[in-house]
Amino acid sequence: MNFKKIYYQAKDKLITYKIVSVLNPVFNLFIGGDKRPIFFDIDQVYPALRLLEQHYAEIRAELDQVLPMQHRMPRYHDIDDDLLYASGRYNRDKHWNVFMLYCYGEKPKFNREQCPRTCELLAAIPYLCQGFFSILDPGKSIPRHTSPSRYYLRYHLGMKVPEQNPPFILLTDKKYTWKEGEAVLFDDSWDHEIINHASQLRAVLIVDVLRPMAWPAHLLGRLVMLLARWIYAVETHRRASNFVWKVD
Repeated sequence: MNFKKIYYQAKDKLITYKIVSVLNPVFNLFIGGDKRPIFFDIDQVYPALRLLEQHYAEIRAELDQVLPMQHRMPRYHDIDDDLLYASGRYNRDKHWNVFMLYCYGEKPKFNREQCPRTCELLAAIPYLCQGFFSILDPGKSIPRHTSPSRYYLRYHLGMKVPEQNPPFILLTDKKYTWKEGEAVLFDDSWDHEIINHASQLRAVLIVDVLRPMAWPAHLLGRLVMLLARWIYAVETHRRASNFVWKVD
C-alpha cells in the first residue's frame, strides 16, 4: 500500500487552507470582530508598505516585461482550487491570471528571475505572507467571495489601470477604484467583489502581510503562517512553477 500517496490524497481533500477559519473567533477578540475595520491607513498600520509605492516605476517596468506573456501565466484557479468559481466559472471566457513571486516562504524561481527588483522590495516587508501580480482580462469581473482567515491584511498597488471605465472593488458596500501608483490596504475577510467593464486589462501588485495584533494573536498569526506553507503554499508553488516560457 502506498501510504505516501494516501497521505497526500487525504491532505488535498480534508486539509485545505480554509481550515484556518476555525481560528477566526480567537482573532476576533483582538481585531474587533464584526466591528473590525474594512480599510486601513497605511501610514499608521503598516508604513513599511510605502516602500513599494516609492518604487512603483521599477515594479511597473518589470511587470511590463512579463505582461506580453499573460497567456502563459496560470489562471488563479490553476494554482488555487478554492478560487475555481471566481476565477474559472464566472465570466469563464475571460481570465484572471496571477504571477506569483512569494508565497509563505515558497519562491517560484522562474518568476522571481523575471522580476528581481520587485522581489528585492518584497523581501524588505516585515511579516510578508504573499506577493504576486494579479491581472484581469478586459471585462473580467470577480463575484463576491471572502478570505477564510482574519490574521492578515491585503495591500493592492495599482500597476496598470484603464482610464476609461476603470474597474473597482466593493468591500461590503464600500467602493475603491484603483489608480496607477496608488495603494490601498484592506481586510479581505469581508465579502468583496470586483466590477470590471473596462476594455483594457487591469493589473495590481497584491501583498498580504500579517495583521498587526496584540502579542497572543500575533503569535497565533505567525503559527498560521507556518501552517499555510504546508497546507497551501507548497502545492501552490509547485503548480505555479509549471507555467514558464522561454526567455531570449
